[in-house]
Amino acid sequence: QVQLIESGGGLVQAGGSLRLSCEASGRASTAFTKGWFRQAPGKEREFVAAISVSGLLTSYSDSVKGRFTISRDNVRNTVDLEMNRLNLEDTAVYYCAAQKATIRAISANEDDYAYWGQGAQVSVSS
Repeated sequence: QVQLIESGGGLVQAGGSLRLSCEASGRASTAFTKGWFRQAPGKEREFVAAISVSGLLTSYSDSVKGRFTISRDNVRNTVDLEMNRLNLEDTAVYYCAAQKATIRAISANEDDYAYWGQGAQVSVSS
């Protein structure tokens, strides 16, 4: 199975930046659209960003568009999330996920993702 491991979480002041990285391994681990989701305390998990297999297509939630950038390196088999101008609403556990192989289009629906990382805590302080 595909294994996803997030890294780079931590505590950041509002207005600051943080970069998350997701390392993937396993059979055909590069052949998936990959995305980032987050879950704040007491809230449902929500879509953050996704990137196609080629890296040419990306999608962002309205709340992070213009502030976050998703990228991937299919040689290193990593997916990164550069987070800029962080605010208190960005505090959450961030999850890396790989989309189901049968779905070609980029999806913001967590039900369309088959593999998940363990999560990385991002805390933004005022």
